[in-house]
Amino acid sequence: MRTSYPTGRLRSFGHAFRGVAVLLRTQHNARIHAVATILVAAAGALLRISPAEWALIALAIVCVWVAEALNTSIEFLVDLASPNPHPLAGKAKDVAAAAVLIAAIGSLIVGALVFGPHVLRILGR
Repeated sequence: MRTSYPTGRLRSFGHAFRGVAVLLRTQHNARIHAVATILVAAAGALLRISPAEWALIALAIVCVWVAEALNTSIEFLVDLASPNPHPLAGKAKDVAAAAVLIAAIGSLIVGALVFGPHVLRILGR
C-alpha cells in the first residue's frame, strides 16, 4: 500500500536525520567536523564576513560533510560486503577516505583565502 506524498516525504527526512545521528554517533572525525563547523561559523560572525564569503565558507563546509557522509556509507557497505580483509575492500576504503582529505584540504584553502585578509587587517598588516 502506498503512503501519501507528504507522509512519505516526512519519512524520508526522518531517515536522513537518523543518518546524520549515526554519522555523529559513530564517526570521531564527524564530531571533529562538527566542532570545526561551529568554530568557523563563529569566526565568520565575529569577523563579519561578506555574504559572498559566507557562500564560499558554506560550500566548503558542505563539501567536507558530504565527503564524510559518503566515506562513512562506503565503509559500512564495504564492511558488509567484505567482512574479512580483502585488498580491494581496503582500496575502496582508502579512496573514500582520500575524498574526505581532499575536501578538508580544499576547505582549509578556502578558509585561508576568506579569513586571511580579515586576520591580517586585525593584526594591522
